[in-house]
Amino acid sequence: MALPRLRTVVLVSGAALLTRRALKRRIARSPLWPLPALPEPISGHSKRRATAVRKLLITGRTEAAEGVVQLRLEGTALPPWSPGAHLDLVLPSGLVRQYSLCGDPEDTGAYTVATRLVADGRGGSREVHEQLQEGLEVEVRGPRNRFPLTEAPGYVFVVGGIGITPVLPMLRALAASGAEWRLLYGGRSRASMPFLEEIEKLGTDGDRITVVAQDEAGHPDVAAALADLAPGTAVYCCGPEPLMAAATAGLPEGCTLHLERFSAATGGTAGSDEGSEAFEVELRRSGRTVPVAAGQSVLAAVRAELPHVAYSCEQGFCGTCQQRVLEGEIDHRDELLTDDERGDSMLICVSRCRGGRLVLDL
Repeated sequence: MALPRLRTVVLVSGAALLTRRALKRRIARSPLWPLPALPEPISGHSKRRATAVRKLLITGRTEAAEGVVQLRLEGTALPPWSPGAHLDLVLPSGLVRQYSLCGDPEDTGAYTVATRLVADGRGGSREVHEQLQEGLEVEVRGPRNRFPLTEAPGYVFVVGGIGITPVLPMLRALAASGAEWRLLYGGRSRASMPFLEEIEKLGTDGDRITVVAQDEAGHPDVAAALADLAPGTAVYCCGPEPLMAAATAGLPEGCTLHLERFSAATGGTAGSDEGSEAFEVELRRSGRTVPVAAGQSVLAAVRAELPHVAYSCEQGFCGTCQQRVLEGEIDHRDELLTDDERGDSMLICVSRCRGGRLVLDL
């Protein structure tokens, strides 16, 4: 009697083991199991490796200028980046903020970011300055690049204060390549302008750099810096909104303008409540449909069901909340997406629906 009973126990145990393994494989194929497995999502951004959350160790913290903290974040197998790229930094409180990479793209073991303390800001910079110390781990997503250095016969950079962070790697690359470039760099004072000593060294081979400290010489003359540019010159501008408005107004015909915003443009339509009728959003992967009330953002409605959905600026300029749209007509109200991206994606913090229904790849 003992032998048949033992055989039964072995068979049952083996069947249970096989069932558990099959179940694990099934769940791995579809995180929403028992819903059907679906193709790999492309919402948010296209390269999942680059947008995965990873933990990096803060191994360096220095003062790049008055009120500016620079952090070195070390890790392994870090995705590559190019000048103009930025990271999403997930702060201890859960806030997500974007900071431009200002280190060396050839340094594959670390990312470097810098941030200025904004006393009357939304709290992100204060958290960086007060809580992020050497020895702590911090979560990041990215890098992503919406401010890339394009091919051009010549370059002019118009920068204010902390706006130098995405531009610095560009200047290094152009100086090393022998390209034609000039920089207009303004700030409240020389002591408050990050990386000023290095930048001035980059321009020692010619009259490339104009530094304007407000406490010494007032505001920089953007119109003069952009006068008589050769056709095809690429103009890059990053800094306060008045500086960017001046660069936009003074851009010569035949030149291209590239802007990097740290805040929403004044007087823009991003987030406007005009025409904000109620509609519904189907979350295709989650099998849910959520109502979006008049005056409520898609982001707010979606996060009530899916709290993990990432966001940051809530003003339509950072791109963190970009999602793929499977069906429906989009009412775009952002300041970031290209015409091509607007065809099948939206920033759900500000954009809405033209009609009664949207279907998101969520």
